[in-house]
Amino acid sequence: MSESTVTAPTSTVWNFPNQLTLARIMLALALFVFLPLGWYKTSIVLFVITVGTDWLDGYWARKYQQITQFGRVVDPFADKLLICGTFIMLAAVPPLNDGTWPSGIAAWMAVVVTGRELLVTALRTFVEQQGGDFSAKWVGKWKMALQCLAAGWSMVHLTYVDQATNSWRTAPPTWMTNGLIVSAWAMVLLTLYSGVSYVRSAIQKFSAA
Repeated sequence: MSESTVTAPTSTVWNFPNQLTLARIMLALALFVFLPLGWYKTSIVLFVITVGTDWLDGYWARKYQQITQFGRVVDPFADKLLICGTFIMLAAVPPLNDGTWPSGIAAWMAVVVTGRELLVTALRTFVEQQGGDFSAKWVGKWKMALQCLAAGWSMVHLTYVDQATNSWRTAPPTWMTNGLIVSAWAMVLLTLYSGVSYVRSAIQKFSAA
């Protein structure tokens, strides 16, 4: 998932990659409808398809030289809408009757994810307005991969919830619950690390200016 790629943009706006980007926004909005309704299996399918469109539009744009200025602006927005919105929705899932949090995503985790994305977007905007290069780093790509893993794992974990009784339909396997905890914490740590990495990069560019 690319956050930004500095390449000479073409003038064609409604090409295939940009159509995929707009489709991703629509799919993300649909996901935000189904998640609060407790349609977790549908949400998983929508999430996987939406993430897939992001990989495909980036691959297609690079392979066929269809990178546009429109795509450079809207593609990162679509990524952030999907990731931030999904974690906010997962954090908003209420606890079960026994007090457990079935999504495994705490509200503060959603704050960390959203705060990091807003900070990096602000830094990128400032640096690129000054003519600098603030392209995505590999740590940013791994961060996005872990975020998708944690969000997807959370939705799978939620499929064990009985909506009618607000309790476990069947208890999720221990390995699944432990895996959710590990993936959520790994996601948070890499999100924080990537944010610090971008801040350091921005400071270096400011100092060199």
